[in-house]
Amino acid sequence: MAAQQKRKLEELNMDEFLVKGFDSLDEDDSGEETLKQEKNKKKKDVKPKIHENKGKASQHKEQLSRLKNKDPEFFKFLQDNDQTLLNFDDEDSSEDEDEEKYHTLPSSLKEGSSDEDEDGDDDNDEDYKGPSSSKKKAVEAIKVTDKMIEEWKVGLKKEPTPRLFREVTQAFKAAVATTKGEGQAQCRYKVADSSVFNALVLFCIKSIGPTLQRMLSLKPDKDQRKLVLPSSSPKWQRNQTDIKMYLSGVVQLLSCLTESTVINAVLQHANQLVPYYLCLPKQCRPLIKQLLKQWSTGEETSRVLAFLALNKICRHKQETYLTPLLKQMYIFYVQNCKFTSPNVLPMINFMQRTLTEMYSLDTQATYQHAFVYIRQLAIHLRNAMTMKKKETYQSVYNWQYIHCLYLWCRVLSTLHPSDVLQPLIYPLCQVIIGTIKLVPTQRYYPLRMHCCRALTLLSSSTNTFVPVLPFLLEIFQQVDFNKKPGRMSKKPINFAVILKLNKVNLMEKAYKDGLIDQLYDLILEYFHTQASSIGFPEIALPTVIQLKAFAKECKVGNYSKPVRQLLDKVQENSRYITAQRQKASFGVGEVAAVAAWEKQIQAQGTPLSKYFVNWKKLREKEIQLEISGKERMEDLDLPEIKRKKIQKKKEEDKKEFKDLFESDSDSDEGDSGLKVRKGKKSSPASDDEDDDDLEDLSDSGDDGEMEGGDIGDDSEEGDEDSSKTPQPLSSAALIRLAEGDEDVVVDLDLSDDD
Repeated sequence: MAAQQKRKLEELNMDEFLVKGFDSLDEDDSGEETLKQEKNKKKKDVKPKIHENKGKASQHKEQLSRLKNKDPEFFKFLQDNDQTLLNFDDEDSSEDEDEEKYHTLPSSLKEGSSDEDEDGDDDNDEDYKGPSSSKKKAVEAIKVTDKMIEEWKVGLKKEPTPRLFREVTQAFKAAVATTKGEGQAQCRYKVADSSVFNALVLFCIKSIGPTLQRMLSLKPDKDQRKLVLPSSSPKWQRNQTDIKMYLSGVVQLLSCLTESTVINAVLQHANQLVPYYLCLPKQCRPLIKQLLKQWSTGEETSRVLAFLALNKICRHKQETYLTPLLKQMYIFYVQNCKFTSPNVLPMINFMQRTLTEMYSLDTQATYQHAFVYIRQLAIHLRNAMTMKKKETYQSVYNWQYIHCLYLWCRVLSTLHPSDVLQPLIYPLCQVIIGTIKLVPTQRYYPLRMHCCRALTLLSSSTNTFVPVLPFLLEIFQQVDFNKKPGRMSKKPINFAVILKLNKVNLMEKAYKDGLIDQLYDLILEYFHTQASSIGFPEIALPTVIQLKAFAKECKVGNYSKPVRQLLDKVQENSRYITAQRQKASFGVGEVAAVAAWEKQIQAQGTPLSKYFVNWKKLREKEIQLEISGKERMEDLDLPEIKRKKIQKKKEEDKKEFKDLFESDSDSDEGDSGLKVRKGKKSSPASDDEDDDDLEDLSDSGDDGEMEGGDIGDDSEEGDEDSSKTPQPLSSAALIRLAEGDEDVVVDLDLSDDD
């Protein structure tokens, strides 16, 4: 019987026995019926049921007590052979219970150490707070003082050594770290005083450049075209780490500064250190980023210094930096051209000129950039012409688009003659002409003026004939200059900083005045570019015919007078070219002889070119006054008349003027040249714009309308009443009227009402 029970224990696994419990052994001692019942039970229960309180000591004790009653022989066998199974403990069950639970983290972690002696040493150290504190205690920051800076100055001046240079760079690194509020834990030195900071930075800016040249045994560059890199020095490797640290500090300092004078000093220093940056690409890229920022957003001097450094980098490392730098500069240029005002316009012109100079370094790279960006402009224009929507029009009729067109005109004009860039002239002209024809209405005449000016620049510099005059002469036919303005304006319209006019501007007198000035300027400027051409009489013939017709039809003297003056200058130049052409002995087909003749005529000077030089000087003065918001009359040398207000003579003057105008009250309206008309509210000008015109996005100007005209309006009605002379005035009244006394005008108006 004992052997049978022993065999039964061997067949059953002890783990299964603990899981299943002792219920599987309660019916038959032989084991056969028990095994059959277990199999049947497993078939019925798909998932074996595990007791919920499995692993608890109480359940195991109950099972052992039942085993003692049901099978006393087996229980006795267990007592003899396995006493540990019967003497069950609570700790064993708790361990089984914890096996099914998740692992829980301990409440506190103990620091482990490899050596017990080290723990003992740490316990004895009262100031120990971790491994980092021991390093901080070992390397304490040295406070920089003015005395130390003076010692460094003397040491670098006598004999610069790598050790002394390392001390200066460490101190400079600590000073730069304070600009961003960074800690100085890793720095050997500490700069806590602002005066010490200023003295240290000033010392580095003045002394580091010559010190590096002496320390690396570099000779100063006599020929600026050939740059000797510092990496060629045998002492470069020894000092490379300290130079890297210093160059990185200069870039970080430049990124934190806000004062323009300090920025300019650091930029000059960075320009001096460009050869060192070229040897270290990782330090050169952040420098280029800061230089681009200063070139596009800095003050005037900062822009120039940043450009000089960028140009120096690209001239000596074209293959590495030129192409990405041109792309970044073009992007910054477009971003800064979004808005245009009299204050921003000089900055945009500066960016155009400097960017053109950068493009002149490599024509091959310039062609690739110009081709891509001119094609991009053409795609925008094509979408606007095909889709004809407000959004597509706005993608073309904006300042960024116009300034980009003018930039490429300047680039192609400056780099001419160039066989590489010559094929880009025709597509650029087509894009500009398409921009003019996109919305050919009066509201976009300022934009047309900008495009015509760009075409004139491109035509004159590249010796390419571009038909600009038809777009200007078309304005004389579309605008009725004889029509009286619907409202008066106090300030002239500055066509240089606007692209379109609103409906209110079209009714103002200043609109037509400014339009005549712009047409005069552009036509004269274009004829100046063709003044020495052998075919000038034929080029000017259509313009002469249209200007004669306009001068004959226009009844307003302020508009017809400049047109007649321009017509006289053009005809005079045509007669001069015709007379010189009759003396020529070569034929029309001899291209070389024609070019030599034109060059000779240009050197001698033509009547139109001589007039243009004098006119240009006066016109530039007027434009500067308009941009600054001043009146044109301020530039004239007029005698000053001191006004004297005489209150006692008012009654006498009233009586005198009353007697004078009583005789004129019965006469017609135009008898008196000094009469002030009672103004009626003029009818606004009709809007003749096309249906596809763009909507007004930014209507500016005064909404109210002024009534009537002023004293000088009678001069625009022609010379119909010139035969009639007004009654003479007294000398006192004439003096007061010349002095601009408003009381005279008021008295005239009151007497007229009587």
